[in-house]
Amino acid sequence: MKLGTVGAASGRVLWAAVLLGVGALLPACDPAEARIHTGDTLFLNNCAPCHGSAGEGMSVANAPAIAGLPYWYVQHQVDGFRAGLRGTHFDDIQGMRMRPMALTLANDAEVAKVSAYVASLPPSHPAAQLTGGDATRGAGYYATCAACHGADGMGNEALGAPPLAGASDWYLRDQLEKFQGGVRGAHPKDARGAQMAPMAKLLPDGQAIKDVLAYISTLPAK
Repeated sequence: MKLGTVGAASGRVLWAAVLLGVGALLPACDPAEARIHTGDTLFLNNCAPCHGSAGEGMSVANAPAIAGLPYWYVQHQVDGFRAGLRGTHFDDIQGMRMRPMALTLANDAEVAKVSAYVASLPPSHPAAQLTGGDATRGAGYYATCAACHGADGMGNEALGAPPLAGASDWYLRDQLEKFQGGVRGAHPKDARGAQMAPMAKLLPDGQAIKDVLAYISTLPAK
């Protein structure tokens, strides 16, 4: 055997030994750690503490029901929080609490996984909590909403309009008030919010908001 061949063989043996040694120092693969980036684990770690383990929402935490919301809508809203389109206005306390939660998702892949998991959850259809609204008057106000959200309140992906039927009524009230007050929809990159803000301002007062939400609560959630 030639000297060069012996040297090359010895080098390969040395590198193999080094790689084996490095491998011995690495921790064994933990199945629990392998699950850390799955949608259910991301949801339970980041979303469930406020929105509930089944996405049913918790009004005491100002967290609406999110179970069964469309994938595209959840993804867009989480992306909006991550980019600062939502949750940066000082009057948006709820949003400012939500934004750091959205930022715990490391990348687009994790946003996609948790959005898909939320969409897979059976909708919880929370009971109406607001009182004092007139559904008959609200039906007239809802005619404007139906143009984007649909007559049945099931939303329209092409228009970026989420479903309203079966949503937490107190959350819808809060968001309408934020759109009216410029707390939402004012960011120059929030095109969908900019579309919604003038629509919300067509409701003349707080009673009109209660009325339209009373009507929405009569829409059958699917």
